[in-house]
Amino acid sequence: MQDITDLSALALSSAIAERRLDCRAVMAAYLERIAAINPRLNAIVSLRPADELMAEAEAADRALAAGTHRGWLHGIPFAVKDLSEAKGILCSFGSANYADFVPDYDDIHVERILAAGAIVIGKTNAPEMGLGSHTYNPVFGVTRNPYDVTKSAGGSSGGAAAGLAARILPVADGSDMMGSLRNPAAFNNVVGFRPSFGRVPSLGNELFLGQLAVNGPMGRSVADVAALLATQAGHDPRDPLSLADEELSVDLHRDIAGARIGWLGDFGGYLPFEPGVLELCHDALGAFRRLGCHVEEVAPGFDMGRLWQTWRVLRHFLIAGGQAADYGDPARRARMKPELLWEIEHGQRLTAAEVHAASLGRSDWYRYMLDLFAAYDFLILPSAQVFPFSAELDWPKAVNGREMDTYHRWMEVVIGPTLAGLPVAAMPAGFSAEGLPAGIQIIGRPRGDRQVLSAAAAYERATDWLGRHPQI
Repeated sequence: MQDITDLSALALSSAIAERRLDCRAVMAAYLERIAAINPRLNAIVSLRPADELMAEAEAADRALAAGTHRGWLHGIPFAVKDLSEAKGILCSFGSANYADFVPDYDDIHVERILAAGAIVIGKTNAPEMGLGSHTYNPVFGVTRNPYDVTKSAGGSSGGAAAGLAARILPVADGSDMMGSLRNPAAFNNVVGFRPSFGRVPSLGNELFLGQLAVNGPMGRSVADVAALLATQAGHDPRDPLSLADEELSVDLHRDIAGARIGWLGDFGGYLPFEPGVLELCHDALGAFRRLGCHVEEVAPGFDMGRLWQTWRVLRHFLIAGGQAADYGDPARRARMKPELLWEIEHGQRLTAAEVHAASLGRSDWYRYMLDLFAAYDFLILPSAQVFPFSAELDWPKAVNGREMDTYHRWMEVVIGPTLAGLPVAAMPAGFSAEGLPAGIQIIGRPRGDRQVLSAAAAYERATDWLGRHPQI
């Protein structure tokens, strides 16, 4: 049973397709491991009844016996992040206001995962309405880090990342507005990929204005992540900003010797870091040097205070609009966490001129990034400013002696790629003296998803971090 759950998603896929493993055995192995480990982590929520799942696995075996192979995820257990709809399964968004919401439809990327043959076993835990890079909520509670169960698994894709690290999921979906694929990847020593904006279509409410959040893949290897991205991606007319269909096969053995790497670091001292984080991430640059890349530090060239103000305005604006109906109901408002109320109330006070100024700031930042990519092929940043912190804490109030003035300021390091809509691979960078993981962001040119994943695969080959597993 343990051997099955140790297999990569692609290795599992091959074993099923070649009939070396049957789907029932795979499902049984995962359900056994989930029963043993998930109570300590709380990564998977709304787990479906075992008899239903075993019946679906048996049906998948019968289909194979009859010559029907639905896709690379055929018969593979999959848990959808609890911010995306999966038909017939509770979708709480981590909110008491949606604790009984069972959708009768699938989000677009969930449709595609099902069409590729996956068996959805339940959901992965997320923070309330996805806010905050720490997974806890009033519906299901806190998700814990498999490397130290007293610590946070990050967020908002914390359940997905913890489930991958603990080998209770073979591959997972996530989403990312403010590092929600990148922070938990760093905190759990797995891979997260934030695709270019529009790469993975969605049924989101803000079809034309919601240009900060994306759905994307997570996994235990770059190869698994690339495979899931190819499943999730592609144009859908229901999402008017989704990108045209494109060949997304990734060269996982690409030689990146000669690539120009720019290290953004702490933006010249602008960002505070918990001692040890920046140093570990800087040391990770050695892997690129061993691969023959040219690595140099990028001198600060943009007003990062302006970028933060741009971020706050646009985030306030989108959240206030999206939550207006719930906020307008006093009973539902009373069930909202303080950070959500703070976002909404600041958003309600914005003027059109302030939103327009933020849009200009975002455009200037994008042009600045284009200038950097004229000199560099990839840019590198840490994925988080702290190591995993106490799971009982709502959010870090200070980083290295600097007070955090908002609930998300300690994750400011991730806003740049989001605002520019760039593809980013979140990769492990090593461990603290206490055994807590850290990670880096590999940032690529606009719509350069394949190139970023090729660089991430090269980095994976040059390091051994993904071969290290938590002892639970």
